[in-house]
Amino acid sequence: MDTKAFKRSLQQSDNYHRKGFGKEAEVMEVLNTEYQSSLIQEIRNNHYRLERGNVTIRLAEAFGFCWGVERAVAMAYETRQHFPNERIWITNEIIHNPSVNRRLREMEVGFIEVNQGEKDFSIIDQGDVVILPAFGASVAEMQLLNDKGCTIVDTTCPWVSKVWNSVEKHKKREYTSIIHGKYNHEETIATSSFAGTYLVILNLAQAEYVSNYILNGGDKNEFLAKFKNAYSEGFDPDQDLAQIGIANQTTMLKSETEQIGKLFEHTMLKKYGPANLNDHFMSFNTICDATQERQDAMFDLVKENLSLMVVIGGYNSSNTTHLQEIAIDYKIPSYHIDSSERILSGNRIEHKPLGKELEITENWLPEGKITVGVTSGASTPDKVVEEVIERIFLAKLEY
Repeated sequence: MDTKAFKRSLQQSDNYHRKGFGKEAEVMEVLNTEYQSSLIQEIRNNHYRLERGNVTIRLAEAFGFCWGVERAVAMAYETRQHFPNERIWITNEIIHNPSVNRRLREMEVGFIEVNQGEKDFSIIDQGDVVILPAFGASVAEMQLLNDKGCTIVDTTCPWVSKVWNSVEKHKKREYTSIIHGKYNHEETIATSSFAGTYLVILNLAQAEYVSNYILNGGDKNEFLAKFKNAYSEGFDPDQDLAQIGIANQTTMLKSETEQIGKLFEHTMLKKYGPANLNDHFMSFNTICDATQERQDAMFDLVKENLSLMVVIGGYNSSNTTHLQEIAIDYKIPSYHIDSSERILSGNRIEHKPLGKELEITENWLPEGKITVGVTSGASTPDKVVEEVIERIFLAKLEY
């Protein structure tokens, strides 16, 4: 399928909207009331530091809502105002934040249910309004909605669209897209739908396995089993790794994406030589600026003398998880929570350790003077960060 032509045709349709409905000022006033925080602004103005009693909060210098997320939420609010009586659906969570998604449900925006891993679009009727989330939607989903005659409101982040353009360039030259991401994440599912031949790799270790296969060959059945569900139909590692292009899920760890890109560049250089590199390797910078800024700010923060780290964001938020990874790498006690409600009485906290289920930790706040590092993922409103900080102060007073 010519995905570029389909996208161009869709964007020319009267039923397709990507720029809102002219209610930006009105909606921003509502968003500021619901999601902004005077306390967080005060902390920003005080060099990202706040001290009360024997607790000092050190806030990362880049955190929380990014432009793409704010734009997506604003467009969802605008959509409800512009279509006050129509049925409105979202193909997935608008962003990975429970409070924002809960608020949209209160506004009678429906979320497409997933049954046995498949989204159930049967509940959508012609004339319904459907919002595509910040992560985007697959070509098949957009085609289905277009065929149903739905009004489509596309809030896809422009950084995600930039990645789609990259994989389409790979496809045009018949290169395999190697996508650094999580194969079952909504954004990567959407990105891979714009690719031709593709392989999704999760981390540097998997990249090294693929690199070794390119240079030395290997057991094809073992390769296909290792990457089950993470490659295009009919993928053959013996044939499809001769020409590769690099892309990424925009919320992955920047440093790892860069390492993976360099690894494959060196791999193809070694296999085919400098004169032939451009015939076998393509790479574009598709690392999201906001993701990069938040990770850079986290690297600065963890170098300080912190007693512990609190990372705030949805548990299914990839960019939040990577902020947690940074704290772990620096061996700082860290707690990933999605709201202030996770901070319990009796100096307990319910949190999600990396790669594990929720658990409760006792005596999480040390005695005496402490410095708590705080950051939040790109889908977390300032209001939620404020609530967590206030709850930390209260928890320290309670024992």
